[in-house]
Amino acid sequence: MTQQRITIIPGDGIGPSIVESAVQILTKLDCGFEFEYADAGLAALEKTGELLPAATLESIKKNKVVLKGPLTTPVGEGFTSINVTLRKQFSLYANLRPVISFKGTQSRYEDIDIITIRENTQGMYSGLGQTLSDDGETAQATSQITQQGVKAIVTFAFELARKEGRKKVTMVHKANILKSTSGLFLKVAKEIAAQYPDIESNDMIVDNTCMQLVMNPAQFDVIVTTNLFGDIISDLCAGLVGGLGMAPGANIGQDCAIFEAVHGSAPDIAGKNLANPTSVLLASVQMLEHLSMKNKADKLRFAIRDAIAAGDRTTRDLGGESGTSEFTQAILERL
Repeated sequence: MTQQRITIIPGDGIGPSIVESAVQILTKLDCGFEFEYADAGLAALEKTGELLPAATLESIKKNKVVLKGPLTTPVGEGFTSINVTLRKQFSLYANLRPVISFKGTQSRYEDIDIITIRENTQGMYSGLGQTLSDDGETAQATSQITQQGVKAIVTFAFELARKEGRKKVTMVHKANILKSTSGLFLKVAKEIAAQYPDIESNDMIVDNTCMQLVMNPAQFDVIVTTNLFGDIISDLCAGLVGGLGMAPGANIGQDCAIFEAVHGSAPDIAGKNLANPTSVLLASVQMLEHLSMKNKADKLRFAIRDAIAAGDRTTRDLGGESGTSEFTQAILERL
C-alpha cells in the first residue's frame, strides 16, 4: 500500500512544539504517514528571504494534505497574509471550524457542538480594490461574491450536515443592509437549502447570530456564511468552549486540504513547554476524518477528551500546571 505523505509546516512561535506533539501522536496511532517538513512564515523568511518559499508550495501541490502550525505574517506594507495566500493558491474554498465541549475545560457552557463553515476565498478577504488615497485620508476595498462561490460553500455545508447526521443549517447574512453581496448570498443559499428537504434550515442576520450564540448556543448545529462573518463567528464559537486553544480548522478544496491550529504563534511562550497542543491535535482529527480514517480519528478524539477530563497533566490554560510534553505524554499513554 502506498504511504500517505503529509506536508508538515511547523510554523512560528509555539508552532514547532505543538506540531511535534501531533507528529508523535499520529506516529503512535500507526497511520502509515510519511512526513515531509516544509517552512513558511518567519522561519522561512529567515532561511530563504521568503515567507512562502516555492519549495513549500511544491510540497503542498504534490502531497495535497497539510498539517500546519500557526504562522506569523510581519506587520506592514509588502507582506500579504500567508494563510490567505495559501487559500487562494490552492482554491481552498471551504473553511471548516468545529467546536465541541470537553469536560475539564474552563468554559461557560456544556454540550456545545457547532460547526461553522466559512466561504474562504471571496468577500472582503478577496483583496480586491484595496486603495489608499494619496493624502492618506480615504481607504477603500471591494467585496465580491459570486453565485458559483455561494453555491459551492452552501452545498458543502448541506452535504456535510447530511453526511454527519446533522439536523439543521443556519445561513448567516446581512442582506437587510448589504443588499447586493449578502443579498446574493441569501438568495442562492435559500435555493440550495430547498434541495435538502431532509435538513432543517433557517437564515439569520449576523448581529443577531452573535447575540443568540452567547444567549442560547444550543439552537445552532451547522452555520454557513461568508468570509468576514465566518471569521468573526468561528472565533466567537471558540470562546464558548474555552478559547482558540480548543478550536481546530480545516481549509478544504477540490484536491487539497490544509489542517491547522487556528490560534496565534504566541512568541512570548515559545520554547517554554507551556503551549496547549489541543487545537492542532483536533486539526489532526479532522485530517484523519478527511482521509477516511474514522476509527483512528475517534481514538484520538477520545484520548484528548479523556486526558483533559482527568486534568492531572493539563496545561495552564486548561487549569492545570503541566507543559506541552507532559500533556502529550498523557495522550500517548491513552492511545
